[in-house]
Amino acid sequence: MQEENISAPESGKRAQIGRGALQVVGGVVPFVGGLLSAIAGAWSEKDQEKVNRFFEHWIQMIKDELKEKEQTVAEVMMRLDLQDDKITKRLESEEYQSLIKKTFRDWAGAESEDKRVFIRNILANAASSDISSDDVIRLFLDWIGVYSELHFKVIGAIYNTNGITRAGIWNKIGKGRVREDSADADLYKLLIRDLSTGGVIRQHRETDYHGNFIKKQNTGSRGLSTDRMKSAFDNEELYVLTQLGQQFVHYAMTELPPKITYKVPEEDTN
Repeated sequence: MQEENISAPESGKRAQIGRGALQVVGGVVPFVGGLLSAIAGAWSEKDQEKVNRFFEHWIQMIKDELKEKEQTVAEVMMRLDLQDDKITKRLESEEYQSLIKKTFRDWAGAESEDKRVFIRNILANAASSDISSDDVIRLFLDWIGVYSELHFKVIGAIYNTNGITRAGIWNKIGKGRVREDSADADLYKLLIRDLSTGGVIRQHRETDYHGNFIKKQNTGSRGLSTDRMKSAFDNEELYVLTQLGQQFVHYAMTELPPKITYKVPEEDTN
C-alpha cells in the first residue's frame, strides 16, 4: 500500500479539528531546551561532546515521532467527511479526544509502518463507525502495542474463513516446514496461545439457533492411539476469529479511502 505525502490542511473545519488533534499530540518538545540548559553544567567539558551527540540523537528521535503523529492525524482527517455533522460531532467529543490522547500517549506506531497504519485506520473508523464501543476501541489500541506483526499476520490468515487449521495458518503466512522441537514451533505455539487467551481467536465450535456453543461429542479414540503429542502445526482443529477479532479486523485492517490529498511542502535544508 502506497502512503500519501500529505500535510495537515490549513483552512476550514478540517484544519480546525486537525490542529486541535495536533495540540493533543504535541507538547513534548518545548521542554527540551530548558532541560538542556538546566543540566548542561553537570558534565565536564571533556564529556560535553559525547553528551551533545546523545541529546542530538534523542531530540531527533522525538522529532521523528512527532512527524509520524502529525502524518497520522493528517491521514485520519483526509479520510473523513466533515460535511457529515455526525462525524464532526464525534471528532469534537470528549470521548474521541480521549481516544486520541491514549493513542499518542501510548504511541506504538514508531515500531513499524504497518502498526502506524493500523492506528490510523482505528482512529479513522472510530470517527465514522459506531459498530464497537469506545471501550472496545481502547482494547484494540492496546493490542497494537501488545502484539507483534506476526500476531497480526496470523489474524489476517484466519479472517474471512469458515475455519482454518494451525497447519493452514502456518502455510498461509508463508512459513516453511520446521521441526516440532524448534524455536519456530515454540514461537508459533506462543502466538496461538497469546491470541487465544487474549480473546482474538478461538477453536471453531458449532452453535445452536440462539448462538449458544454446542459441546463436542466424544467420538472415542479406538485404533487411534499414538505416543506423539499434538503437533504445533495440527491439521485437524479449526480456528476462527472471535467477535472481538472480527471487529478488530474491521477497525484496524480496513482502510477508508482518502477523500482529499495533500502534498507535504519540501523542507528547507539550507
